[in-house]
Amino acid sequence: MAKKGRAVNRRKSSSGGGRRPLFALLAVAVLIGLTFLLLEWFKKPAPPVAPPPKPSVSAPKHLPLPERAAPVQQKMSTAAATPALKQHPSALPKAHGPGRLAIIIDDMGTNLQELKTLQSIGQPLTYSVIPSLAHAKDVAEGAHAAGAQVMVHMPMEPEGYPKQKMESVGVLVSMDDEEVAGLVRGYFRTVPHAVGANNHMGSRFTQDAGKMRVVLQVLKEKGVFFVDSKTSPASVGYREAKAMGMKCAARQVFLDNVQDEAAIGRQLAQAAAIARKKGAAIAICHPHPATMRALKLYMPELARSGITFVHASELAS
Repeated sequence: MAKKGRAVNRRKSSSGGGRRPLFALLAVAVLIGLTFLLLEWFKKPAPPVAPPPKPSVSAPKHLPLPERAAPVQQKMSTAAATPALKQHPSALPKAHGPGRLAIIIDDMGTNLQELKTLQSIGQPLTYSVIPSLAHAKDVAEGAHAAGAQVMVHMPMEPEGYPKQKMESVGVLVSMDDEEVAGLVRGYFRTVPHAVGANNHMGSRFTQDAGKMRVVLQVLKEKGVFFVDSKTSPASVGYREAKAMGMKCAARQVFLDNVQDEAAIGRQLAQAAAIARKKGAAIAICHPHPATMRALKLYMPELARSGITFVHASELAS
């Protein structure tokens, strides 16, 4: 019996010992399989991430002219204006035909370099000088010496004054007539050779017929013409000047509400279209770098298409 028991134990021992290697092999196989699965997983590329949607950009609308305080002095050379001219294809439509167009450059008097840059265009321009600017007299004399036309850019009370800033020499509705007339006469002492005048700001002042008659009477005494800048659709400046028998005109287009060469080109095309349709038009702009580049680019092109550039006095009647 003892021998039989020992035999049974040997069989059990040999059976258990045979199963252990089998389990070990299975465990190794499972580990190898898991390793391959992990390697395949890390080899897969990450799913592409969709880019964020681009915001839609609408074309700039034609905005009313903002009331502008005295310009901040900015330096710009003729050479600096030239390289950017080739960046834009022509914004002008392929239109042809005659028409007279006067371009008034407002807010002149900050520095002489602006005048030199504008003179390099080689087309007639009219320079309207703010009397209180640092180089008002020098710019007025320089423009006149070069054969250009000079106007006084008269500072006038805007809507929202005094929160809306204005030059200290500007005329206000609250002033008495004698004070208004004295200030306007002083403008011409600071801006020599001026043959005309238009309003700087003035969306409030130009709506007051009585105060406008005081200003216009001084202009009439000096024998100069008046251009209503139309900073307010309710301006009575042109109407009152006409009633007083003065030579006068009104602005049709603002060129540089959007300071971009192509946008200014489109405004120039609009002014040219009015000039072709009505025979003449007046456009107003400012000596911004983008404006000067656009004028240098597009004015010669408009001239080749039949537009004749003239001084503002030629369109005042």
